[in-house]
Amino acid sequence: MEVFQAMYLTPNLMGLLALMPLAVLLLLVTRQDISSRRIPNKLVLVGIVFGLILNGLLPLGWGFNSVIPGGLGWLVALQGLCVGLAVFLPLYWLRAMGAGDVKLMAMVGAFLGPNDILGVVLATFLAGGVMALVLVLWSKQLANLVQNIKLIVFGSLVKISAGQLPLMNDLPVSVGKLPYAVAITVGTFGFLVWQRMR
Repeated sequence: MEVFQAMYLTPNLMGLLALMPLAVLLLLVTRQDISSRRIPNKLVLVGIVFGLILNGLLPLGWGFNSVIPGGLGWLVALQGLCVGLAVFLPLYWLRAMGAGDVKLMAMVGAFLGPNDILGVVLATFLAGGVMALVLVLWSKQLANLVQNIKLIVFGSLVKISAGQLPLMNDLPVSVGKLPYAVAITVGTFGFLVWQRMR
């Protein structure tokens, strides 16, 4: 009994247990995004509430996956939510990403805080880029991708010079759409593992 209590009270175990709801929610959202190409608002809202509550109620530390595991506090969790939202929101405005992806990154920010969410965003962009490249090569759409990149660059320059906002929905041939929750999940897990190994 004493061994179980000592193991239960370790800060590292507390931090890992606090990350379990994030992991479960990310996997559920990813499954839903793959099957229906939609990210359920209910799951994201549950995740945001969990992230805020855990960061506000658990003993303070440097984050759940840090050297000193513990909550970041209500305010820092809210800042993480806002940073996750702010980084992906311009991509939504440009129609390069769905609203569900933006809200999902905000949910991750509520768990990890403003500093770690920036690492997750970079890892997510890397994962998304690799996924897109694999999809293009697998579906033999490389020529269409190159054509789309030319159209994006030249079309954006023309629209910007005319004082208009360039949008990503003007492409003539789609090379496929990715369920971006997969990239967010892989990026989040990858960042957390990398952070653990440092």
